[in-house]
Amino acid sequence: MNDGLTRKRLGRAALNGAGIVVFLFAVFPVYWMISTAFKPNDQIFTTEFIPFPSPPSLDHISRVFTKGVAGHSIWQYLLNSAIVAVSAVALGAAFALLAATAVARFRFRFRTSFLILLLIVQMVPAEALLISLFTMVKRLGMYDQLIGLVVINVGLTLPFSVWMLRTFVAAVPKEVEEAAWIDGASRFSTFWRVLFPLVAPGLVATSIFSFITTWNEFAYALTLINDQGKYTMPVALQFFVGQRSTDWGGIMAASTLMTIPVLIFFLLVQRRMVSGLVAGAVKG
Repeated sequence: MNDGLTRKRLGRAALNGAGIVVFLFAVFPVYWMISTAFKPNDQIFTTEFIPFPSPPSLDHISRVFTKGVAGHSIWQYLLNSAIVAVSAVALGAAFALLAATAVARFRFRFRTSFLILLLIVQMVPAEALLISLFTMVKRLGMYDQLIGLVVINVGLTLPFSVWMLRTFVAAVPKEVEEAAWIDGASRFSTFWRVLFPLVAPGLVATSIFSFITTWNEFAYALTLINDQGKYTMPVALQFFVGQRSTDWGGIMAASTLMTIPVLIFFLLVQRRMVSGLVAGAVKG
């Protein structure tokens, strides 16, 4: 009895230890980024390990705010990223919810093939589509426009969003919708007042994935935008890297500022995200 209890405790301790190691491994780059953002240059370029800035310096953050990047204010790049990310999330969530509802609720020809195609699309590297999508965007007159980035990011995140939301829609019993129809509700009213609140946690979870993916996207933002004033934050970071030197303090300061909106967005929706991920894992 004691041996079994001891093995359980050891197993639990091993799992907790492994979890702590994974947590530290994931958090260390973020800690180092924030720490470097507040270090003076002499502490950044030293071979001595300095875990915390002593004393902390606001020179890098102040320089990013006052001088900007490549002749433009840092707020301009943050605004461009916010416009692209929020627009892509809003459009992607609407399209994904409608598509997921159609796939989960209706039976039609090639339905299974459509679902398999969604997985296949996810397997294709985004960089492999760069040339063809660049040609398409240019022919549509959306080159060097933020709307072009919005359309591309919606397309990149839509397959995963549809696949994930399909599980949430399928988990809602059809009897709930049928009861609303019997009470006189229209199909639109049933969709908006009955189905939508029930799948909202899943919609939040997929929206977070779309937001982070779009916010951090670099290759398409660099290729489809030529005007430096329309660059997003990931592209703006490249201006800190020169041919002979790299402004590590500026990169870390700008990267820290770039991380703040993601943290705020996550903190606002974290409760719904957790419930959404759990529901998606146990329901099918």
